[in-house]
Amino acid sequence: MMYAADPGEELPPQDETAAAAVDEHFMALALQEAEVAAAEDEVPVGAVIVHAGRVVAAAHNQRERLRDPTAHAEMIAVTQAAESLGSWRLENCTLYVTLEPCPMCAGAVIQARIPRVVYGADDPKGGAVRSLYRLLEDARLNHRCEIRGGVLADRCGAVLSEFFRRQRSLGKK
Repeated sequence: MMYAADPGEELPPQDETAAAAVDEHFMALALQEAEVAAAEDEVPVGAVIVHAGRVVAAAHNQRERLRDPTAHAEMIAVTQAAESLGSWRLENCTLYVTLEPCPMCAGAVIQARIPRVVYGADDPKGGAVRSLYRLLEDARLNHRCEIRGGVLADRCGAVLSEFFRRQRSLGKK
């Protein structure tokens, strides 16, 4: 299996004022995963999970390859991170994902207790973080997240737009 981001890659040295640069660094790794997905003719969404400044999971959509409707980048990354950390509780982790998570993936974030989610492009047709629903901020649930959207949004959106443009030109999807 091919991964663009190297699980185990460590956070570059930084101070607190460089938080935005850190988010962009890890989003760029998620974008590399999205590019791998596109090369595999999958919807180009990539995700990485970071714990203590280190990548513990890196994944991309694999629904077509696995013939599994749940094989979203976030779902695969959550499973990898749980295995890597030896716990289903992904406390002190940050999920970086190129597209706003859907309801299924937002539910996995809640179940895994991921405290922070950083995403790239908004998903006006299926987003469950800010666009259609606000699952990660719902006070009725037992877990809420810090959310930062729009990180490298133009690049994240462009990868998706180009993929679907190419699919339409080929008469697919």
